[in-house]
Amino acid sequence: MAAAHAVPARSSGRSVPSGPSDRVSEARALWSAEIEAPALEKSPERLPQFETLGGIPVDRLYGPGASPNEDPGYPGQFPYTRGIHPTMYRGRLWSMRMFSGFGTPEQTNSRFHYLLAHGESGLSIAFDDPTLYGIDADDPEALGEVGKCGVNVASVEDMRRLLHGIPLDRVTTSMTINGPANIVWGMYILAAEAARIPKGSLGGTTQNDILKEYIAQKEFLYPPKPALRLVTDTIEYATRGMARWNPISISGYHIREAGSTAAQELAFTLADGIAYVEAAVERGLPVDEFAPRLSFFFNSHNDFFEEIAKFRAARRVWAETMRDRFHAKKPRSMWLRFHTQTAGCSCTAQQPELNIVRTTVQALAGVLGGTQSLHTNSYDEAIQLPTEDAARIALRTQQIIAHESGVAQAADPFGGSYYVEWLTDRLAEEARRYFDRIDEMGGVVAGIERGFFQREIQEASFRYQRAVESGEKKVVGVNAYALDEPVKVPRLRISEEARRSQSRRLKALRERRSDRKWASSLDRLKKVAATESENTMPALLDALRARATLGEIVRAFQDVYGSYRERSTY
Repeated sequence: MAAAHAVPARSSGRSVPSGPSDRVSEARALWSAEIEAPALEKSPERLPQFETLGGIPVDRLYGPGASPNEDPGYPGQFPYTRGIHPTMYRGRLWSMRMFSGFGTPEQTNSRFHYLLAHGESGLSIAFDDPTLYGIDADDPEALGEVGKCGVNVASVEDMRRLLHGIPLDRVTTSMTINGPANIVWGMYILAAEAARIPKGSLGGTTQNDILKEYIAQKEFLYPPKPALRLVTDTIEYATRGMARWNPISISGYHIREAGSTAAQELAFTLADGIAYVEAAVERGLPVDEFAPRLSFFFNSHNDFFEEIAKFRAARRVWAETMRDRFHAKKPRSMWLRFHTQTAGCSCTAQQPELNIVRTTVQALAGVLGGTQSLHTNSYDEAIQLPTEDAARIALRTQQIIAHESGVAQAADPFGGSYYVEWLTDRLAEEARRYFDRIDEMGGVVAGIERGFFQREIQEASFRYQRAVESGEKKVVGVNAYALDEPVKVPRLRISEEARRSQSRRLKALRERRSDRKWASSLDRLKKVAATESENTMPALLDALRARATLGEIVRAFQDVYGSYRERSTY
């Protein structure tokens, strides 16, 4: 610490020490009087109040003393504000995953091979709506939706076609699936088994975050409590036999896409994580056995500094929560490892090429915030599923950031920034305040049942939309700098042939399977599901081996648990 300097005391003539904070205050006051005030008088600021995208007021200038955390610590050191690895990207770049899926398994398999050939380092599978809702392709409810917003998968055979020729013991896979995540994960395990790859060699992540479905995305199949039980089954199954697999990716991405603020995304995501840890501990799993395999998934939106601060705050708050609330001992149990996707809701159909710029800014925030994995949205995201060219540009965006921008050379390059440290503190404080409110109402499930999260997000979304419509917040190409020209982008169209093809395959599968084994396996699954805590994964895998389809297994669970209709939150 620098030595204090003596200055004359006005009252007594004696010399008294003046500390660094006194000198900073004096310098700030002098700057304000001699430089700031005349400048403001000559040229007033553009707005009466500046704030982040999430509504946090932003002062004109930040300096020493803005944050009580004058020393943010070091990367690889608790509470990991500056990153979970000491050297960050100097040792290993983030995984570049392009979210991909459309049409039939064969069509998506071709896209996977294309992306891997162009430098993608991990797969990220997008499933269509029928798959996400646990509906087979030949179900009347699937009409018009098969393969339209992702790939259709309804059986183990479909999964094998989807992954054909991909070395699953060397390529990690992320699967964005929630309601029927346990079933689709089972298909993946059996597809690897058919390729003679042991399940212990499989690396990847199942999103499997059912709580945020009730909060934001609404693709739920069962009531919250039994749905949480099925997630806990997957955590237990992975902990005891699949050490390289992340059984859940606790996801704030869809909370943000639904209209939340950055602070709400941070708080609600970590609150969901707390609920999963509580459920696993209640099952009897030691926290240090399963916590190292928990992962997270965040949105990266337009406010560059708010997003960087959000990621830094998330690591700090999660590490402190795991240590203080759950008494974790292993450092890896306290790490917040996360995947980032740029904000799909920020992409515009107007002047869609501008989305390349938005995505670049958002991707930079994710990298500077210390993400372990990144997906960059394609510029045609607001119009359609991405074309190959659009997906390639999105991937090249990451590669330029990694290899040309220089941002990967230093760990946490914004660490120590007065503004970023203050904003990190502010977001961490807002998250903890939300934790207190959630605890008071009895936890996440109780909050879902009361509509708490839904109302908070609806109100934030309404405030933002009103600001855009009034012109208070400008969106380039939409309510500012608009063009009255038709949108011209290459189109990717998915025909109804995908549904016809998948339906024919399901019919053939049902004709050649053993009805006795199929019926017996589903009966066994229902009996296990009806128990208090017997793990459902072994019985589920047996049902898949007996050629039960996705929709049939979902209906078996619904026979036991029922379905769910959320309460109105207006």
